[in-house]
Amino acid sequence: MASSPVESIYAADGLRVWRVISVPFDENTYVFALSGSSQAVVVDPGLQPGTIVQLLETEQLVPAAILCTHGHTDHIAGNGALKQRWPEAPLVIGRFDASKLTDPVGNLSANYGFEVLSPPADVTVVGGEDYEAAGMTWQVRDTPGHSAGHVTFLLENAGLLHVLAGDVLFRRGVGRTDFPDGDTDTLIASIHNELFPLPDDSPVYPGHGPLTTIGEERRENPFVGVVAGYPELADR
Repeated sequence: MASSPVESIYAADGLRVWRVISVPFDENTYVFALSGSSQAVVVDPGLQPGTIVQLLETEQLVPAAILCTHGHTDHIAGNGALKQRWPEAPLVIGRFDASKLTDPVGNLSANYGFEVLSPPADVTVVGGEDYEAAGMTWQVRDTPGHSAGHVTFLLENAGLLHVLAGDVLFRRGVGRTDFPDGDTDTLIASIHNELFPLPDDSPVYPGHGPLTTIGEERRENPFVGVVAGYPELADR
């Protein structure tokens, strides 16, 4: 299996962020750390966890938490390897997707002819809660639609709100809703009610594809933006 691309994608205002892209689904795993800290937060460990472990060890970082935006295979497949290497790192996921971690049918791996089993959740969260890890405060928003228990994690740093959107919102795209617990109307409502009211300059870290911003997607997203027939969004 080819090595995953690893890149530093943000380094400003005392915050560092790396991205690891795992095949075969081109899933984005993110590593967040404050400058000068030995602790990190890993978001959505993908199918090539060895690359994530190598990045953490190279940067001399220890994960203080593993956050999962939802329970689909490509976003949880690395949980076991990270927990084996750092068993004290809590595994955190939305309450209503937690069962997918240990269910190959629920996490969709059975659909692809192999079984992915993650360790169970150490912590479950719901919208409106905050989660503290590695010196950072992660705000939780419920954003169902792609999966019933999908959550988005928000991190405010130096006045900028970083949005870990998982598979809800992409650059000029949105998450699939044809999975068993997906729903298109629910997904649109999650984006319009929970994400689009956020500041325009908020960077969006999607589960697949390049980064974008809330303002760009509110205006230009062809599925849920102003150009998709939602002119009322222009006034936000």
